Amino acid sequence: MDLQTVKQRFGIIGNSPLLNRALDIATQVAPTNISVLINGESGVGKENIPKIIHQLGARKHGPYIAVNCGAIPEGTIDSELFGHEKGSFTGAHDSRKGYFEEADGGTIFLDEVAELPHSTQVRLLRVLETGEFIRVGSSKVQKTNVRVVAATNVDFAEAIRSGKFREDLYYRLSQVPIYMPPLRERREDISLLFRKFTTDFAEKYKVPVLQITPEAEEVLVSYSWPGNIRQLKNITEQMSVLEESRSVGPDTVRRYLPAESFSSKPMVVARASGGSDFTERELLYKVLFDMKNDLNDLKKLVLGMIESGGRLEPGHENDALFERVFQAPGEFSPHPAPAPAYSGVIHLPQGVTRPSGPSHSGHEVVEESLSLVDSEKDLIRKALQKHKNKRRNAAEELGISERTLYRKIKEYNL
Repeated sequence: MDLQTVKQRFGIIGNSPLLNRALDIATQVAPTNISVLINGESGVGKENIPKIIHQLGARKHGPYIAVNCGAIPEGTIDSELFGHEKGSFTGAHDSRKGYFEEADGGTIFLDEVAELPHSTQVRLLRVLETGEFIRVGSSKVQKTNVRVVAATNVDFAEAIRSGKFREDLYYRLSQVPIYMPPLRERREDISLLFRKFTTDFAEKYKVPVLQITPEAEEVLVSYSWPGNIRQLKNITEQMSVLEESRSVGPDTVRRYLPAESFSSKPMVVARASGGSDFTERELLYKVLFDMKNDLNDLKKLVLGMIESGGRLEPGHENDALFERVFQAPGEFSPHPAPAPAYSGVIHLPQGVTRPSGPSHSGHEVVEESLSLVDSEKDLIRKALQKHKNKRRNAAEELGISERTLYRKIKEYNL
């Protein structure tokens, strides 16, 4: 079955290479009995993969059971998965089959499998290796023929290192791993999903379909979507219900987005403790910190010129220092010609001015602009030049969200 047919049958929207790769692997492993582990963030649509594997495989006429392991209390999860005998614990008034027994001959989907307690992990490993399990409160070994598909949004490498998940179970579950990409890694699909949701909600609530402007579409595509497809769907539903105008502009979209873009990838955004992008306050701290470093460099440079009799002595350290303080990299050489002899006055580069009033200690004092606005504009301009006006890369370099950078560009008319 080709990918387009699979997408239509299971209601999957998108054409990104990462999504197509995940669907291609799912269709290839469906006819086998190999265990599959789906990894991806919350809200990316991991639940579609086990349905595809089940419906396209030889077990499609058998039962399909989906279990959210994170939603079952630790004290009852063994009973839920493997069943229990009458009287095995308080409240066990009758014997009961577990999900593995009910799903015999079919497929069981274990969502959030990393939430399983250690004792349950041992039982699950036995099922995967031998097909055997024992009900809670029983000593009788039972057999089951079940295909296991598991999913999680947890970093297994870290979970194994911290002892929260068994390494041998991980290798049994991940005979074939499938990665479901987050929405920020398939931005070409965001507009398609938005239009699909607007059509669905227009039909559901009996309202005209929302129309989005190109500028608003750019805002949608540039947002990080930490909640992935689930978040996009919720925001689309809110706009479909609450907006009187059926034409959606960029300002309308921004009203429904959180003030800051949150990231659910802790290994990428490790520098922000709360998982959020840098705010304007952090940008201000960064500007002040950079200004302090520049001022210290300037002091070193002036002191070196005074000590050397008004000359900047050649040397790698002085070259780098001069270039860092006064020029963009590669634009200026600090000594194209011999410097004049020191005559009691330091000849400063263009753009560095002397303060008015009497000087102290017989030397001129270098004054540098301490305007935060000028420093911020300069930082933004340099970041844009460095990344050839690519706002996303420049925002990452500055440590701010792309929305904040966009607003600053408009504010400073850059």
